[in-house]
Amino acid sequence: MLRTRVITALALLAGLLPALFLLPPLGWAWLVAGIAALAGWEWGGFMRLGRSGRIALGGACFLLCAAAILLDPAALGGEGWSTATAWALGRWLYVPAVAFWTCVLPFWLWRRWPLPGLAGGLAVGAVVLLPTCLALVQLRQLGPLTLLAVMAIVWAADVAAYFAGRAFGKRKLAPNISPGKTWAGAWGAVVGVLVYGFAAAGLLPQALQPGLPFFVAALVALTVLSVVGDLFESLLKRLSGIKDSSNLLPGHGGILDRIDSQTSTLPFVALLWLIAS
Repeated sequence: MLRTRVITALALLAGLLPALFLLPPLGWAWLVAGIAALAGWEWGGFMRLGRSGRIALGGACFLLCAAAILLDPAALGGEGWSTATAWALGRWLYVPAVAFWTCVLPFWLWRRWPLPGLAGGLAVGAVVLLPTCLALVQLRQLGPLTLLAVMAIVWAADVAAYFAGRAFGKRKLAPNISPGKTWAGAWGAVVGVLVYGFAAAGLLPQALQPGLPFFVAALVALTVLSVVGDLFESLLKRLSGIKDSSNLLPGHGGILDRIDSQTSTLPFVALLWLIAS
C-alpha cells in the first residue's frame, strides 16, 4: 500500500507541477475543468447515482467550467484580467461557499444530515465544487508558488494533526463521523498551521496578513475550515457506504479524497484576496 501511495504521489507531482508552472492561465483553467469533471463524477457517488448519472454529472461540471472559460476568459486569467473582472464572477461563487462552510456545515455535521435528494445534492455539489475550481484558477494569478503555499496550509494541518493525534490523541473529535480524528489532532493542526504560516508568510497572499492579529485569526480559521471540509467528506462517504470517493488515485482514493479540505479553504482565501484588492 505504501509503495502504491508513493508511486501515485510521484506521478501526480510529475504531471501537475509542470502544468502549474508552465501552462498559460487559460491552459491551467482547462486542466482544472478536467479535474472538476472527475470530481463531479465522484460527487455522483455520494448522491448514489447510477453509472450514466455520474457520467452526466461529471460532464455537466466540465461544461460549466468550459462555459466560464469561453464566455468570461478575463476573469480566469485571459486577456483583460484584473481583480475587478475576477470579483465580478467570483462573488457569485465565493460568498455562498463561505456562508455554506461557516454557517451551514457546523449544523450539518452536528445533525449528520444526508444529501437532500437529487436537486439538493446537485445544489450542495455546486457550492462545494465550483468555487473550489474557480479559486484554483484565480489564485494562480498570484503566482504558482503562492497557490501551492495556500494549498500547503491544509497539508500542514494534516501532517500536524496526524502526529499530534498519534502522540496525544485520546478524546475523539467526531467518533460517529471519523473515528480516527481526535481533539489532540485538531489542536496539533492549529499549532502546525501557525508555525507553517509564519514560516511561509512571504509566499502567502498579503490579504491574509494586514496585521498580526488578523493573520493569526485567518490561519486558525483556515485550520478549522480544513477540519470541517475533511469531516464533511467523511460523513458523506459514511452515509453513502463507501470507503473512498473513487479509486482514480491508487493508494489515495479519489480526487475528492485529496481535495476535501481544499474545498472549504480555497474559496475563503480567494474571497479575502478579492475583497482586499
